[in-house]
Parts: sequence; C-alpha cells; structure tokens
Amino acid sequence: MAAQNKTRPFGMRDYFGYAMGDFGCNMSFALITNYLMLFYTQYVGLELKDWAWIIIVGKVWDAINDPLIGGMVDNVSIGKGSKFMPWITIGGSSLIIFTTLSFMPIASMSYIFKVIYCLAIYCIWSVAYTMANVPYGALHSCITNDPSKRTNLSTFRSIGAGLAQVLTMLLPLIVYDKDHNLIGSRMVYVALVCSAIGFAGFMLVRLLVTERVAAEAHDKTDKMSYLKAIKGFFTNRPLLAITAVSFAQVICFMSMSTVNVIIFQSYFHNTKILAAANIVLMPFIGKITKKIGKKKLVVIASSISLVAGIISCFIPMDPTATSSLIIYMGVLMLLYTSNAVFTIILWAMVVDCIDYQYEKTGSRDEGSLYALF
Repeated sequence: MAAQNKTRPFGMRDYFGYAMGDFGCNMSFALITNYLMLFYTQYVGLELKDWAWIIIVGKVWDAINDPLIGGMVDNVSIGKGSKFMPWITIGGSSLIIFTTLSFMPIASMSYIFKVIYCLAIYCIWSVAYTMANVPYGALHSCITNDPSKRTNLSTFRSIGAGLAQVLTMLLPLIVYDKDHNLIGSRMVYVALVCSAIGFAGFMLVRLLVTERVAAEAHDKTDKMSYLKAIKGFFTNRPLLAITAVSFAQVICFMSMSTVNVIIFQSYFHNTKILAAANIVLMPFIGKITKKIGKKKLVVIASSISLVAGIISCFIPMDPTATSSLIIYMGVLMLLYTSNAVFTIILWAMVVDCIDYQYEKTGSRDEGSLYALF
C-alpha cells in the first residue's frame, strides 16, 4: 500500500469537506433529475416520446464519456500537489454554466431547435458532471487507508448528498403555482443559484480535505491504456458484483424520483409535500457496519427497500384521502432511508475494490475504475 504522507491527522475537517463534494454534485444532479423532464415537457413543449429518445441517447453518451474522462484523470496531470483537486474545480465551475443553460426559457423557439438544444445541452451537462463527480469519487481512496474511516467518509458523503436533496426538495415551494403547474420561467434562476451553491461545496473540498495516500497521474513512460483499464475492471469480480447491484439500484431510484414528482403533481395534487424529508440512520452507519459487516448490512438494507417499494406500488391509494398521502409518504421515507444505508455501504465497498485492483496490478487507476463503475 502506498505510503502515508506526513500531514495533518485525519479528522472531522476531512469528513465535512468530503461531504461537501457530494453536496456540490447533487445540487446540480438532483435539480436535473427532478425537474428537467417537467421543464422540457410541460414548459418548453417537447413531446414525451422525443424526451424519451433524447434521454436514451444522453445516457449512452454518458456511458462513453465516463471512462474517457476517468482515463484523463489518471493520465493527465493538471497543476501540482493533487491528482484530483484541479479536475474537481474544472468540473464544478462547468456545472454552473451548463446546469444554468439546461433551463434556458426556449419555449418560443421552433420545435426542431428545442429538440436539438435539449439533446446537446444534456450531453454537455453530462460531461461537466462527470468531470466533477469522477475525480471526487476517486478522491475517497486517497484520504485515508483506515477501512472504518472510509466507511464513515461514505456516510458523510451521503449526508452531503442528502443535504442537497433536502434543499432541492424545498423547491416545490417556489417553482409551482397555486394550481401545481411548473413555473418554467423561474427555473433558469433556480438553476444558477443551485449550481453556484454547489460550486461553493466543491471549493470546500479543496479547502478542507487532505490527501494522505499517494496518487499521481501516470507518467509518459507508463501511460495506462483504456483497454487495460477495461480489462482490469472486468477481471475485478468484487467490483463487477457491486456494479451489477448499482445498475439495478439506479434504474429503480432514478425512475422513482422522476415518477414521484408527477405522482404528487397529478395524482395527489399536492406538490408542497415534496419538501418533506428525514433520514435518521446516517450518523450511526459506521458503528452498525462494525457490528454487522458490510455485506450483511447491504443485504438487509436492500431487502427493506424491496419490500417498501412493492408496498408503494400495490397498496390501494385514494388520491382524495389524507390517510393515503400519509401512508405513501411513510413508505417512501422507509424506502429512501434503507436506500441511503445501502448507498453508504456501497460507496465504501467501491473504495475497497479499487484498493483490491491496486494490489493486483500495482497501478493506482482510481479515476478509470470509478468512472467505469
């Protein structure tokens, strides 16, 4: 294992600073996930069938650009003193621009212009997000070697993400009118403010987090090829298993995030209730993991999510009854809380898998492996 640098001792400053990175990512990501579809279909005027193929193309492009940018992070050194921090700054500043441009009020433009603009800006936003998220995620493995502290870093990462989610969940109070229709003209200003707040989070990562495990970009005589990274990924059985699980999780929760906005808007006719959120288990995940173990805790948390998800789909819900809304919110809170626990442990296991790859190959390829994951 790489030698530890003689630097400031690991502590709460690192936990808080690392949390601010996922806060920065999610101030943009949560806004895009929860509101972009509504903005383009209900305000700009895209048909749902066009939105569908645009997102499919965008996600295919995302799958291509992630490993490319991961390889750039591993192979291209920008500045001195850190392999990851300069990339985080570039990505974070780019998110301010392209998150804001994603919500430009183009409703009066021609339909073909709207389609082209939506596709282009979503793909460019995806690149900007990857440039921030990949080096930030890879940074995890270089803050400390202690497994317990790494799990706690994942906890704080999720707390940062949760804080961003809470802030974006407050947006229904200002982005819907009294009839629960999206006020599209406000979204560009909301996007600018949210992404600027997120950028402040990225700057706190740079200010507060210390890298203690040596990780340098490959020099010119040891450039890592993308084929080598892909081969290493597909021979890393633990990372493959975690990737498969994450694939299912992302399908479920990204779809659910979008659908729930429509459920509260069009079925319950209550967009204000979207501001309610509370996750109480996160501060205790490190202690729970020590007693139960990562594998068992992941299985328990995902099982609870499965049961809660099935209940939310099949329990009878009368949109006019207050009790139905309360029951649905209760099920969602159980589902979101168990998923938060699942995600915390999963991020810690990803770091373990990256270390496993390092032990196998002797090469630190955090950016490429994290991007491929």
